[in-house]
Order: sequence, then structure tokens, then C-alpha cells
Amino acid sequence: MNTVRVNGELEEVQAEPGTPLLYVLRDHLDLKGTRFGCGLSLCGSCMVLVDGQAVYSCDIPLWSAEGKDITTVEGLRDHPVTGALISEQAAQCGYCVSGIVVAAAELLRRNPDPTEAEVREGLDRNLCRCGSHNRIVRAVLAAARELR
Repeated sequence: MNTVRVNGELEEVQAEPGTPLLYVLRDHLDLKGTRFGCGLSLCGSCMVLVDGQAVYSCDIPLWSAEGKDITTVEGLRDHPVTGALISEQAAQCGYCVSGIVVAAAELLRRNPDPTEAEVREGLDRNLCRCGSHNRIVRAVLAAARELR
């Protein structure tokens, strides 16, 4: 039995220690917001916060997440970036959005007043195949204004 803290709650998980955190979140804890994209730590769809850092959950084994604070997109539902993405109509198909919310929340924690260039750099690890990048950037800048 493994114990992880996800979105502020301690969770008991019966899974092999080498199971990717992504599968633990989706299959064992029923947190479906974190998406499987490429499985190679390249697209950002599976991003979660681990101790405040945005990381690819497809590449983190369960054993390395024990004792750490994990925040998924579900834990960020009230974050201003979530509402801003909706207001800006930045979510086309929506597949990448959970990872973008996570990456943007981390960016705004580190830099509460980013420039457009800093937002683009901060979201560089997140791919959006729909081409919504400009709307996403506007949404993150709007969320930053709201947080001030």
C-alpha cells in the first residue's frame, strides 16, 4: 500500500511502486482531469504540481511521489487561470488544457506579473494542437491581473 497526498487529501493506493503517477491519478484515484498525451514527457497534457513544481506525471513513478504534495487540475478548479481560459474561449478541444492550467498556476506563483514573452516561455512545455496559443496567453495574463 502506498500513501500519497493529492489535492490536500491523503490517499491510500494499491499499485506497484513503479506505476507512473499519471495512471495512479486516473485509474486508482479517479482523477480524470490529468490526461495521457504522448507518454514521453513532451506534450504537457499530463502535468501536475509536485511540491509546487509543474512536472510530467507520465514520467514519475509512484514511489517518488510519496511524501510530496501533489496538485492536479481538479485541485486548481478555483484558480483564476481556469476561469480566464473559459472567458477567453481558449479551450478548443480541451485536451491540453489541464496541463496548461497546471503550468500557468506554477508560472503565476513564481511570477505574479509576467510579460507576454514570459507567459509564452512558461508554457513552452505545453503543446496545443488546436492553435489556441494566443488565447491561452491572453487568459494567463488576465488571470495574473486578477491575482494582483
